[in-house]
Amino acid sequence: MSNQDVITVAHQAEQHRFVVNTQGVEAVLEYHLAGQDIDFHRTFVPPVLRGQGIAEKLVRTGLAWAKSEDFHINASCSYVVKFLR
Repeated sequence: MSNQDVITVAHQAEQHRFVVNTQGVEAVLEYHLAGQDIDFHRTFVPPVLRGQGIAEKLVRTGLAWAKSEDFHINASCSYVVKFLR
């Protein structure tokens, strides 16, 4: 990915995940919903995309959405926990 490429995060609400599709691969942030509780449980970025800030962009986008929806936010994914401190 070049510096000119823009990272676009798509929310696939029916699949309970946020995704970035680039270079023919997919990075994801997955969550579970239970009423007003949300648990971000998995972040995965394929090795070819690592080190480009994609995981952070996924998490920040997911958390911003969850806050805008007034969800009670939890994270069983250790990467997401870092953003909740």
